[in-house]
Amino acid sequence: MAQDSDSSDSSYSTYQPSSGKQENFEEAKKVMRREKNRLAAQKSRQRQTLKADTLHQESEHLEKENAALRKEIKQLNEELKYFSTVLKSHESLCSAMSSPNEEMVYSFHQTHANTPPRLQL
Repeated sequence: MAQDSDSSDSSYSTYQPSSGKQENFEEAKKVMRREKNRLAAQKSRQRQTLKADTLHQESEHLEKENAALRKEIKQLNEELKYFSTVLKSHESLCSAMSSPNEEMVYSFHQTHANTPPRLQL
């Protein structure tokens, strides 16, 4: 029986190298998995960087557009003030505005607003 145990010990020692092959295979799988993970992480970081760059460019574009719109609003408000002043000065000078019939005043202004000025001879 002692020989049986020795024979089983020798078979165990011959099995060891195949176990080493299995470990090498597992190690190679780990290396491949790590490499694949590294490439995926790199690709993800590139996508994040691209997205951040795109958002930054869009933000700059919107800031410029916002500034242009604010400038236009300021210009339109100045125009509104000017035309309000012109209207007030016109109302004080216009004889038609003193008439009690407002419909006549507006129709008078609408009729004369579209006609070219007459030449005086």
